[in-house]
Amino acid sequence: MVIGIISDTHGWLDEAALKHFGEVDAIWHAGDIGSLAVADALAAVKPLKAVYGNIDGQEIRSAFPAELLFEVQGLKVLMTHIGGLPGRYPASIQQLMEKHKPDIFVCGHSHILKVTRSGKMLHINPGAAGKHGFHQVRTVVLMTLSGGKIQHLDVVELGPRTELSTSRSSDTVS
Repeated sequence: MVIGIISDTHGWLDEAALKHFGEVDAIWHAGDIGSLAVADALAAVKPLKAVYGNIDGQEIRSAFPAELLFEVQGLKVLMTHIGGLPGRYPASIQQLMEKHKPDIFVCGHSHILKVTRSGKMLHINPGAAGKHGFHQVRTVVLMTLSGGKIQHLDVVELGPRTELSTSRSSDTVS
């Protein structure tokens, strides 16, 4: 099973992201969607799970929760927009983590790509896929799950924040 993870689109969706998400089984959006048109375009490609972010208006907040806890292939996933960093999670997020003990934590907000282990939990911030913000390169993450384990992660660089080009790099998570 391959999951496409995206965040911080801010109302703009790159065709290159849609191209990469054509090969996934599901899409997770970690907030700052920006418009229902972006959510609808993603949901038209594959099943979408999403949370709202701090820039999202009432329409998106009515459609998506602030936090989402779910299971996929026996792995617990916790997703929110403003999640912080390992060792520096906000108290509300730390409480959710202690209560639910997720295997995977997905957040956005910082526009900084970060994939790291925090104990047994994998922390994923896919960076920002939109054109707005201070990030230099637009990114998404492709995660492969098999047998209830994370087998592989691909970081997909969609190109500079101001251009539309596509390249791909790959990292393996053990």
